[in-house]
Formats: sequence, structure tokens, C-alpha cells
Amino acid sequence: MSNIQKTAVVAVGGNSLIKDKEHQSSHDQYLAAVETMTHVAKLIKSGYNVVLTHGNGPQVGFALLRSEIAKDLADPVPLDYCVADTQGSIGYSFQKALENEFRRTGINMPVATVVTQVIVDPKDPSFLKPTKPIGQFYSEEEAEEKTKKLGWNMAEDAGRGWRRVVASPKPLEIVEQKVINLLANNGVCVIAVGGGGIPVAKNSSGDLEGTAAVIDKDYASALLAANMKADVFIVSTAVEKVYLNYGKANQKSLDKVTVAELETYCNEGHFKPGSMLPKCQAVISFLKGGGKHAIITSPENLTKAIEGKTGTHIIRG
Repeated sequence: MSNIQKTAVVAVGGNSLIKDKEHQSSHDQYLAAVETMTHVAKLIKSGYNVVLTHGNGPQVGFALLRSEIAKDLADPVPLDYCVADTQGSIGYSFQKALENEFRRTGINMPVATVVTQVIVDPKDPSFLKPTKPIGQFYSEEEAEEKTKKLGWNMAEDAGRGWRRVVASPKPLEIVEQKVINLLANNGVCVIAVGGGGIPVAKNSSGDLEGTAAVIDKDYASALLAANMKADVFIVSTAVEKVYLNYGKANQKSLDKVTVAELETYCNEGHFKPGSMLPKCQAVISFLKGGGKHAIITSPENLTKAIEGKTGTHIIRG
């Protein structure tokens, strides 16, 4: 694959690994990863070196739940360590799925996961008002119970149920950026910035310390893509395209828009905060950070989208 000249940063949602409540096991999540990685392999086959990122909201939630259940038997696992743990486990699933698919399709490319730290500001206002959903969905009654018993902050998530919310500070710097660049520039398919990265902050001595937060994976992925000067930043999500008036009778798909147009739609309230809004805002930040082309589409449409046949394409204009 030494002739690859183009780089695509592809952000895969953590929720895409869990099909439904009946398919939440590690093996079920691996099978979901296999599905997505077959499409990633096709993208690589078409001439792109792919750097993969991923969400981990549900997986971190499960890790915290296990820690809570075992609190009388083992020390609780801090949130930053849960992010690190899920970077490793999801990275393992992606690596195994990709390596198997590469063997079947004749792609000669190594794969590596980079446990990635991302620097945040400890004074970021999000620490005062948590908004980032993690973990499983609850009914309103269950959410009220979690708030009373565990002191969790709970919020309704895009009509899908109630979830725990934590601080989501802005990503400022990717600690392992040079390592990721080195691997990607030498023909390695890299999995990095999992779950938005492990949130760390510099103390008064300049040392890094983990923080109790979850960074939005789309924002961190946009920062990674901009830093790498990626040819395209792709946000892989549940829908083929971005829609105005989603789910309504006057629903309209967006095929190609400029940054200015997408910003206007965001300001007009077309996209929900827990769903499409952060994806659109991440794309805007990538393009304003020097990027030229971004796509929002579903995993099965990755190659069609890169060929311009589907997906929502966003350009600087």
C-alpha cells in the first residue's frame, strides 16, 4: 500500500457498536465492528490511508457500572482510566476485524492502536455544567433514581431515553500527535483518539493529570484531522445524510453545503445537541482549522460517499 497518497480520518460512533439492548456483549460489539471495518477496508482499497477514531460512551458507561457493582470488592475505576480501558478494548476489536478483513481482501497494511491522551483546560466551563452523555439509556423514573442514589447528572438524549452526563471539555492538544503522524505517514492504519482521548490537564508543575470528563470524540477527531492535514474528515453515523427537519413531513436531505450554510442551520436549531449538532460543529471546526472537505454518512456508504455518490459533503465555500 506504499502508493497511498491521501489520508482520511474516519470517526466511528461508540453507539454503532451496539445494535440494540439484546446485542451488548463484547462478542456482539466485535461483530458490529467487523461490519464497519469491511467498509473501512474498501475505503483503504480505493486508495486512502485511514486513521480511525471512535466513540465509547456506552462502553465507558458499562465500565463504570461494573465498577459500581463491585465497589465493595475492588477500588472504583476513575473515569479517565475507564476511557483508557475502552480505548484498548475497542482498539483490539478494530485491529482484529481489520487484520482479518485485510487478509481476506489482500491488503498488506499493519494496524496499530495508540492509547491517546488529550489535553484539556481544568477551568473549562463544562466542568460546571456537564452535558456529555455516557453509558446506557434509562427511563425517566430510572434516571431520577440514579440522581437520588448515586448523585449522577442525568439528561434526556435526543428522544432515545435518559443517560448520565459528565463534563465534556474542549480538546486543546493531542499528546501523542507525533506518534500518530509517524505511524500514518509510514503506511500504518492507525486507531487513535478513542472516545475523544483520555482527558488530561497540566498541573502547576506542568505534569499531566487525568480528569473526570469525557471529550466529545467528533471534536477531538476534527482536531486530529486538522493537525494531520487530512484530505477528508468523515463522520460515520447512523444516517446516510444530514437532514433538515429530521423525522418531519418536510424532511430534506443535505447533499453539499458550505461551512457558512451549515453554521446557519446549526444556529437555526435544525440539529439536536445529543445527536447531529456536535457532528456538524466538529466538521465546521475541522474546515475552519484548515480542512477542505468533510463528509457525514453511514458506515455502509463510506466508499460511495468518498466517490461523491451519497453522504452530506461540506466544503469551505
